[in-house]
Amino acid sequence: MEEQKLPNEDEIRGVLRHGEDAAVELIQKLLQIIAVQAAQIQAQAVQIQGLQDQLAKNSSNSSKPPSSDGLKKPARTRSLRRSSGKKKGAQAGHAGHRLEMSPKPDRIERHTVRNCPQCQASLEQVAAEEIEKRQVFELPPLQLIVTEHQTEIKTCPDCGTRVQAPFPEEVSQPTQYGPQFKALLTYFNQGQFIPFGRTGEIIRDLFHHSVGEGTIVEANARVAEVVQPVKEQAQCYLIETKETVHFDESGLRVEGKLNWIHSASTPQVTCYHVDPKRGKEGIDRAGILPKRQEWSMHDDWESYYRYLEAQHASCNAHHLRELEFLQERYPQPWEGELAQLLVTIKAAVEEAVAKGQTCLSPEQLSDFEARYDQLVAQGLALNPAPEKPPGKRGRVKQSPPKNLLDRLRDHKEAVLAFMKDFKVPFDNNLAERDIRMVKLKQKISGCFRSENGAQDFCLNRGYLSTARKNGVSAFDALKMAMCGSPFIPDVLTPINV
Repeated sequence: MEEQKLPNEDEIRGVLRHGEDAAVELIQKLLQIIAVQAAQIQAQAVQIQGLQDQLAKNSSNSSKPPSSDGLKKPARTRSLRRSSGKKKGAQAGHAGHRLEMSPKPDRIERHTVRNCPQCQASLEQVAAEEIEKRQVFELPPLQLIVTEHQTEIKTCPDCGTRVQAPFPEEVSQPTQYGPQFKALLTYFNQGQFIPFGRTGEIIRDLFHHSVGEGTIVEANARVAEVVQPVKEQAQCYLIETKETVHFDESGLRVEGKLNWIHSASTPQVTCYHVDPKRGKEGIDRAGILPKRQEWSMHDDWESYYRYLEAQHASCNAHHLRELEFLQERYPQPWEGELAQLLVTIKAAVEEAVAKGQTCLSPEQLSDFEARYDQLVAQGLALNPAPEKPPGKRGRVKQSPPKNLLDRLRDHKEAVLAFMKDFKVPFDNNLAERDIRMVKLKQKISGCFRSENGAQDFCLNRGYLSTARKNGVSAFDALKMAMCGSPFIPDVLTPINV
């Protein structure tokens, strides 16, 4: 838009000398210029407010990860946690951890007394009165053990048939790696997120042996192939279980393009799906939430609420962070009071559970719900919907307080689900912990260079997460998978679905 300049003093006096009509025309022109400038200032103010809001967000008042905070910590926090009154560190009665002596050492070295240091008499034939023990825990020499399989070839003297003894079924190549070594490669690369190059470097340093990137990729693909049926069982379980299932999604790059990881999990099972789409298309292809009818925990992203058959529960950790942000940027009385109310309800639920109760009393439920409605109504009164300018299409941009209040009003049952059913957690932290591992992989190793690699990673990480949740170490789970018998938790058996 071409900038319109205001007339100077000489131009104004010249117009006034031409009479009343010229003055009116000048004033109208000035009013138009002022209106345009006022609109520009308003637009810039909105833009500045948005930029300032972005700068003010950190891990304590938004969904940004702690790693984005940098070294500078917020000047002031409003933590809703309360001190337990306990001192820092281990508490009284804590058993602690130390290196305990092994009852069955692998090796024993006996150190004898040969001579008396006082008189130099020989003590070799004197029996020891007692033994003092000390143990050293050390690694054995790290090296690959090469086993050569030889099969005999014979010719039958009666019929002349040439006969060869079969190789073991698992020995299919002239040279190959064993399942434990391949499990170690996948453990380094996908269990501990060590990139291909550094995984190869570790193998060279520890075993004085070189492996190529293709070998590591092949090992990952082998695990993914074997655990695919485990994922299918996990999907069926997550669809049918009456336990609350936690959902989350996060972006990652595959072949240079933005894709999305969709996670679904319980305290026993984790399942990941990678998809080009974040919304309903991606959730549909993940195949769990569209078929669920029980409690499903997630944030307030609207795509989740499009599945009407499921019982929805909303993450209140997200709400507390948003309320923290609003108190910093758009301070109003209802924000702190609502945050405190949610924490109070959570404490009441925890107290009831500790007492063996299965629900809050009707009086408590009625009181908490009434206070919730009152605070939301108070907030809506202070943040009315903006008027839509004439001729403007689409939705009008709302303020952050109004956006949150609309969600708290429209999804009230999901927000307070934890209050009415104790099977529903207060927050979605379980899903955030599970999806954090995928983000950590990308942060360390960068993007995935192939779609197959991303899919294999999701299969393997879901399998490893499930194993850990059930007390099985990642390396043991990978060895089982490499041998063709993957770990399957008890909850995935048909009787527990």
